Amino acid sequence: MSVINILDPHVADLIAAGEVVERPASVIKELLENAFDAGAQNVTVELRGGGATYIRVTDDGCGMAPEDAGVAFLRHATSKLHDERGLEAIGTMGFRGEALAAISAVSHIELRTRRRGDTEGTRVTLTAGEIDEMGAVGCPEGTTMIVRDLFYNTPARLKFLKSDRSEASACVQTALRCALGRPEVSVRLIRDGSEEFFSPGDGRQDSCVYALLGRDLASSLLPCRGEDEGLRVSGFVSSPSAGRGNRGAQYFFCNGRFIKSQLLQAALEQAYKNSLLTGRYPACALYLELSFGSVDVNVHPAKTEVKFSQERKVFDLVYHAALSALQGEDRLAEQPAASAPAPAPQRPAPAKPDFFRSMSAAQYRAAQPAESPPAESFFSGNLSLRAPEMPEQTRLDLSPAPISTRFDEKNQAATGFAPAPGPQIVENSVQNVEKSPVPDHKILGEALKTYILVEVGEQLLLIDKHAAHERMNFDRLKAMDREILSQTLLAPVTLRPDAGDCELLEQNGELLNELGFEIEPFGRGAYILRAVPADILPGDAVPAIEEMLEKLRRGKAPDVQSVKDELLHTVACKAAIKAGWDTSRAELERIVQEVLSGRVKYCPHGRPVSAVLSKKDLEKMFKRIV
Repeated sequence: MSVINILDPHVADLIAAGEVVERPASVIKELLENAFDAGAQNVTVELRGGGATYIRVTDDGCGMAPEDAGVAFLRHATSKLHDERGLEAIGTMGFRGEALAAISAVSHIELRTRRRGDTEGTRVTLTAGEIDEMGAVGCPEGTTMIVRDLFYNTPARLKFLKSDRSEASACVQTALRCALGRPEVSVRLIRDGSEEFFSPGDGRQDSCVYALLGRDLASSLLPCRGEDEGLRVSGFVSSPSAGRGNRGAQYFFCNGRFIKSQLLQAALEQAYKNSLLTGRYPACALYLELSFGSVDVNVHPAKTEVKFSQERKVFDLVYHAALSALQGEDRLAEQPAASAPAPAPQRPAPAKPDFFRSMSAAQYRAAQPAESPPAESFFSGNLSLRAPEMPEQTRLDLSPAPISTRFDEKNQAATGFAPAPGPQIVENSVQNVEKSPVPDHKILGEALKTYILVEVGEQLLLIDKHAAHERMNFDRLKAMDREILSQTLLAPVTLRPDAGDCELLEQNGELLNELGFEIEPFGRGAYILRAVPADILPGDAVPAIEEMLEKLRRGKAPDVQSVKDELLHTVACKAAIKAGWDTSRAELERIVQEVLSGRVKYCPHGRPVSAVLSKKDLEKMFKRIV
């Protein structure tokens, strides 16, 4: 008896539809691309209920003849590809002939279309891919496609849809990406009767970026342009000072098509190396133009993955274009006068009560100017300002660290010489320190406003104050058996995350609330931040949320506690003293005691917080001994 069955064509269509239509946003993407290929100058997208119940896309393109409208919904029916040679140089957004067939297989569809110059149009209605009615109708030139009750006949797919809010956000983000890739086309999106965005369609990249990405992001962008042997890139990249906590604002386009490319992402971020803070990502809207034959878009049905025939040249082009844009900003930046040294970065003033609606009495007293000592403990995690008495004649038990010669070969090539041998960072520099007593020590000061210099017996200890304070904050937050204290903002902050981040916010709202963030939905595609953890400055709240969303998106943590630890890393980092800040003697003393007691050895990310130089090491460096 045969066990292999040939599936019914309708079942096969439902299975195939799953490759193209994952959610309502997939429908909008395919219909918009069809409108672009039809030569439309104006496109309007309307959706209701997250897109699952109603989607309408109207364009003023070339329209279809009655005979074409009847076969457009058959699988592998397309006007954009004629033979196998067409696959060698695909110049249209669509070409597979699968989109309309896949959409119609899982929905109710109504098509109204009229060619330019025709006296009447054509109306076609379909249910589950089968034509119900077809005839002449009066309608404007162009095409209108209405999709209702998406996945009504595939409950398995329907139950996996997110909330209407999440699905609508995904639809908006998908339409925005399509519109951003075509500055010459005016795209309007209406959600539940309200306009979400409108692009001017004047062909200018700058006005398109401004209209779709907003004034705040557009004002931080730098023009970027490059060309090399038939390859051309143009668009905008963000200033290093406007780095973001995730890659959600990186938009890459290849011949007008939005793509996801690790190659372009790596080229962009390589250009920002040594100019962007660790954990921050650049934003961009980059338009890559190259011959159709040098890029393969037939990799995945979604058509967002591509392969380049000259990957090295594409990488170099994007890298050098972005680097030139950054160097251009440096040249335009105002230089400080030669006679006046640049001012050292100052630590932000402690938070004042007028930033918040409510504040505890202890926080209020800490925020007020004090005669003695300075009230910096409010920001630094309630550090004790009085150092405990030191045990007498206690010595740090540390073995001498070997000397190693380590230098940057690039710097050596540029300068012509290598730096003198220096001390090796010893990761286990404080492993053998007793946890209770604190050795007798002397704080000599700070180096580069980053490293605390401490003399302990006949050894010199260097402590990274940011890394050590970050660990102190992390341990304190993790040890708390109650909710983290939060501070209510007098002026709430509005967040406008992309579709993926909207889903993460909804799924992890309770977890973020436990960390001290109070976030609520605020209109369509927006959220409002009403409270932040007490240890974080209000200005650091949005970058902290962006970093946490990036960690949640990666999803590498195996359990809830691990996820919470990852988020606590971000909170602890934002609340920690930063390199380059002026730090009070009391805070330095507190950090030194935590390190010398053995309670702080590594930062939450695993970096060592201290390094040690013995007297013998120093004497060897200065050739006092051999």
